[in-house]
Amino acid sequence: MSKFWSPFVKDLVPYVPGEQPKLTKLVKLNTNENPYGPSPKALAAMQAELNDNLRLYPDPNSDLLKQAVAKYYGVDAGKVFLGNGSDEVLAHIFHALFQHDLPLLFPDISYSFYPVYCGLYGIESDPVPLDEQFQIRVADYARPNGGIIFPNPNAPTGCVLALEAVEQILKASPDSVVVVDEAYIDFGGETAISLVDRYPNLLVTQTLSKSRSLAGLRVGLAVGHPDLIEALERVKNSFNSYPLDRLAIVGAAAAFEDREYFEKTCQWVIDSRNTLVAQLEGKGFEVLPSAANFIFARHPRHDAAGLAAKLREQGVIVRHFKQERIAQFLRISIGTPEQNQALVDGLGQL
Repeated sequence: MSKFWSPFVKDLVPYVPGEQPKLTKLVKLNTNENPYGPSPKALAAMQAELNDNLRLYPDPNSDLLKQAVAKYYGVDAGKVFLGNGSDEVLAHIFHALFQHDLPLLFPDISYSFYPVYCGLYGIESDPVPLDEQFQIRVADYARPNGGIIFPNPNAPTGCVLALEAVEQILKASPDSVVVVDEAYIDFGGETAISLVDRYPNLLVTQTLSKSRSLAGLRVGLAVGHPDLIEALERVKNSFNSYPLDRLAIVGAAAAFEDREYFEKTCQWVIDSRNTLVAQLEGKGFEVLPSAANFIFARHPRHDAAGLAAKLREQGVIVRHFKQERIAQFLRISIGTPEQNQALVDGLGQL
């Protein structure tokens, strides 16, 4: 703590991202990155943009990308918002749309950035416990609130909520903004974007970091009613008018246009996930049903922290959380078949 800090800063508890190790020859299954590279068309578009135009500012509205997203989802471009990764999009949502007179609702086991943003923007929250099977109970959200946010599929559990259940939450809180954080939706869920035209209080966020293999590019988006989008644009243009650079705009637009590559690589991840689940269950693990590019698993006879430490000694990194209800679970990102096999082999040696 420094005497130069404002009183506000000293009480902040920052988000802690997954480890990005500097060591080589590691099997990195801890940060939910896609094991397959970006679309070749996205790479070609970015390479073509490496020219003298980099001396110029990018389009502050990123219209090329907005049009690509709008075309892909069949919505009007005026319902699309873009940001520097979905975390920035979420930050603007917390700032622009959630109310302060009632608590924000989100699952007690969920994306750990939510309570960080509550602290940053002075928003009261009331985490809602998942049930004994680590599922969201829709009825628990039917009460007064200043907003609702939840990942679907949830993180770190991977459990998905059916679209009908999402709609029940929307109907129960027509006067609150409901944010569905769909970072992992493409690996087994059904997007709520199809509901946007019917529910003006719905905002759906997504990222290109997972299913489109562009975590290093930092591109996120939101789709919702134009009134919600206008609020986000007002905050964005009071914070950073140029959140996406020229390479990000053209690369992300090309990634949305390359539907064939996107669908193929998503299916590879899904197939690998199914195989890995069967292998872990064969070793006695309990694995929660996952619709994401990771699984959440525990073993009845082995301490999760100890397993993570021993796997690391063998060059395999997985994510362990210390939160009480999930302290015996490991979150394991889906890698290539070879990476997944290295994990299984490492567990076999234990």
